[in-house]
Amino acid sequence: MAEVALAIALVVLVLGLGLVLKMNSTLEQKHRQMLSDLHDGLTRQGDRLSGHLTELREAIAGKLDARLDQISSRVSERLDEGFRKTNETFVSVMQRLATIDEAQKKIETLTGSVVSLQELLGDKKTRGAFGEVQLEALVRNVLPPSAFELQYTLSNGMRVDCALRLPEPTGLVCVDSKFPLENYNRMFEGSDTDRAAAKRQFRADVRKHVDDIAKKYIIANETSDGAVMFVPAEAVFAEIHAYHAEVVEYAIGRRVWIVSPTTLMAVLNTARAVLKDVETRKQIHVIREALSRLGQDFQRFDERMKKLADHIRQAHQDAEDVQTSSRKISQQFQRIESADLEPPEPSSNVVRLPEERKPGG
Repeated sequence: MAEVALAIALVVLVLGLGLVLKMNSTLEQKHRQMLSDLHDGLTRQGDRLSGHLTELREAIAGKLDARLDQISSRVSERLDEGFRKTNETFVSVMQRLATIDEAQKKIETLTGSVVSLQELLGDKKTRGAFGEVQLEALVRNVLPPSAFELQYTLSNGMRVDCALRLPEPTGLVCVDSKFPLENYNRMFEGSDTDRAAAKRQFRADVRKHVDDIAKKYIIANETSDGAVMFVPAEAVFAEIHAYHAEVVEYAIGRRVWIVSPTTLMAVLNTARAVLKDVETRKQIHVIREALSRLGQDFQRFDERMKKLADHIRQAHQDAEDVQTSSRKISQQFQRIESADLEPPEPSSNVVRLPEERKPGG
């Protein structure tokens, strides 16, 4: 019995092992099938994902290309604009450099002219001629020829640069040009001691010029009681009035008036106004006669204007009367056309025939 049971157990064990092996084989086949299906699914998913990735890459690449083209276009526009502005700026800079170069050349020429002028004015006679020419130009530009005389000789034999012929009581005013330039220039050069000495000498020069003018060009009963000292340089004139007041007071005491080109222009304009006023006064009777004739002409004009106004009013009244008559005639024509006749109204101008008398009447 034990052997039978053992044999049965072995048979059962063998059958179980076979069943297990069969089940393992089935499971292995299913596992392989599942792996194959999974591999196929993953392959299909990979293919689809690869396709999506390709489409996405192409879309991104397209958008990137479009964006890059847009950015490139903007960059090109900005660069073109920048190049254009840079070119305009460069051209403008070149033009300004050319202008500066031209101005530099003119400045160099002007510097040479100034140096030449300084060398020219270094000579005393040349300075005197320069002042006389400037004085003549100012006088000729303002006054009429009859109001002045250049290089006028006085009764004492002295010749003045310019004599102004002004109305009485002013009379003949002498104008002489003086140009104290040497010591004026020395006041701004050298040491303090040299500048102080030059300042003292400058004051002495101006005082000497004032004395010469007062002595030579102020003559009783011939010229005015004062004369004019013309200083051709505004800087020298400003130096005298700003820092040498005692010299100005001294000149006023000697009845010599120091002027520059600017202040002389004001004096000449005042003289021209005085001359114009005198000429106007000389012609005052002519002006009065002209005003009288103008008044008579205006009176005749006023009378004729009144007559014309009366004629215009009468013509207006006549026109209104004619218009009234025309309106009445038109109304009569309208009534005739519409056969709307009315018996004529009695009028005092109608001649009535005498009525026949009845018997016993």
